[in-house]
Amino acid sequence: MDGIVLLKEDHRTVEKLFKQFEKAGENAHAEKRKIADQVIEEFTAHTWIEEEIFYPAAREAAPDTKDHVLESVEEHHVVLWMLSELKDLDPADERFDAKMTVLIENVRHHFEEEEKEWFPEVRKAMGRNRLTDLGEQMEKAKQKSPDDPLAVPSADQ
Repeated sequence: MDGIVLLKEDHRTVEKLFKQFEKAGENAHAEKRKIADQVIEEFTAHTWIEEEIFYPAAREAAPDTKDHVLESVEEHHVVLWMLSELKDLDPADERFDAKMTVLIENVRHHFEEEEKEWFPEVRKAMGRNRLTDLGEQMEKAKQKSPDDPLAVPSADQ
């Protein structure tokens, strides 16, 4: 599978979880906990493969994307720390929904920038064969991604 297609599929998966969270009732604590845990798992794996495989390849193939990549890594940093806080936060805590709402806003902004501003440039620079190779590498790496958001490299920066 094409690496950019894989990342966009991840975006869609996370967006579906966000919509489920937003539709859950105010006191649907167990449902919200389950959704938040899925978001943590999905986004942690997603950021892992982006940072370990996709971003370095994008910077090499399309050097003009350097600033986009660096901004994305900083966005990851913020989101990964929020995920780590959500991981241990009781969904009945008054801050849970607010934290999740801010997370959703940040991640949606991140996805939109990637997809509209620099994925097309990377696609043009890499071509189909290179993106397919990257996609295969990313699928394999996803199986070995950490469970802990703070284990992703950008969380430490």
